[in-house]
Amino acid sequence: MSLENAVLDFRSDTFTQPSPGMREAMARAEVGDDVFREDPTVNKLEEQIAALFGREASMFVPSGTMANLIGIALHCRRGDEVIMERRTHSFSHEVGGGAALLGVLFNVLDSPDGIITPEQVRHVIRPTDVHEPVSRLVVLENTINLAGGRVVSVEQVRAFHALTREREMRLHMDGARIWNASVASGSPLAEYAGEVDTLSCCLSKGMGCPVGSMVIGDDAHIERARWYRKMLGGGMRQAGVLAACGLYAIEHNLPRLRDDHTQAAELAHGLRRILDDRHRVQEPETNILMVHTDSQATTEETLTVWYRLGIMALPLSDTMIRLVTHIDVPPGGAAEAIRRLEKNRSSRRGGKNM
Repeated sequence: MSLENAVLDFRSDTFTQPSPGMREAMARAEVGDDVFREDPTVNKLEEQIAALFGREASMFVPSGTMANLIGIALHCRRGDEVIMERRTHSFSHEVGGGAALLGVLFNVLDSPDGIITPEQVRHVIRPTDVHEPVSRLVVLENTINLAGGRVVSVEQVRAFHALTREREMRLHMDGARIWNASVASGSPLAEYAGEVDTLSCCLSKGMGCPVGSMVIGDDAHIERARWYRKMLGGGMRQAGVLAACGLYAIEHNLPRLRDDHTQAAELAHGLRRILDDRHRVQEPETNILMVHTDSQATTEETLTVWYRLGIMALPLSDTMIRLVTHIDVPPGGAAEAIRRLEKNRSSRRGGKNM
C-alpha cells in the first residue's frame, strides 16, 4: 500500500505489529518451562535486561500493570502509603490494583507538568503516629504519558533517591517508556536504574513487541518478585516465544527510537501551523504529542475530520487528544499526515470562496 493510501495510526505505540524479523525470532526461539526457570530464551532476556540497566536481576512479566503492582508489593505492607503524581499510571490506569490487591493507600499530588518535586513529597510524608499510615514508597513514571511524554531527568530521580534514603522510604520507577527517556535525555538506562530501588520497563511500548514487561532490581527483590508474579497469575510456561521478541527489539528497535521522536516533533510543527486557535499543540519531548482543545465539541470535530482523512488519534479527555509516533508509523508518516490536513484545509477554503 502506498503512503498516500495508508491509514496513519497515531493512537498508541502499543498498536504495533511484530515485524517479519521479530516473527522469525519467535519461530526460532528455544523454549522450556519458565516457572521452573528452564526457558533459555526467557533466561537470556532477563540476563540482558539486567545487564543493560546495570542491576543484578530482572524478571519477565505479561504486562506493565503487573510489573508496577509487583514493584509496589516489594516495598509496602498492607496499610502503607504510596506517594505519586496524580497522572502516574499506577493511580490513573491500573484499576486501583494497589488498593484492591495490596491494601495500600495512594497519596496523589498535583503538579503543572506531571513531575512532582522532592519538596512536595517531603511536605506530605507522614509523621510517626499511631493514627496515620506509614509513608513507605514514592513512585515516579518516566516518561509521563498523561503529561505528553515528559522526561524525568536523572538529576531529578537522584534528588528523590536522596529524599527516600533520608526518610527511610523506597523509590520505584514506572519506566514503561524509559527507553524514550534515555534516548531523549542522553542518560544511559543504567544511570536511571542506579537511582531507584526497583523499576519496570515495557517491551510492548515503543519497542515493537506484542506483549511483555520487565521488573528490574537486586537479586533479593527479584527472587521475591517471582512469588508475587505467581500469586497474580503471571507465571508463564513456554514464554520464550515472547521473550524472543524482547531480545530482537533490544538489538533492532531500540537503536531507532530517535526516529519516533523526530516524527513527533515534525508532526507538532505541522499541526501548530495548520490548526486554528481552538487548539494548543504541546511541544513533544519524546514520541508522545498532546493537542489541547477548547471544548469537547472541538475535540469531537477534530477527530472526525482526522479519521475521515485516515489519521487516527486518541482522545484522553474531553479537551485532550494524544498522538504517538512509533515503529509502525512509516517513514514520512508525519509529513503525510500534515499534507492531508493542509489539502483538506485548502479544499474547505476553496469551497467557501465558490
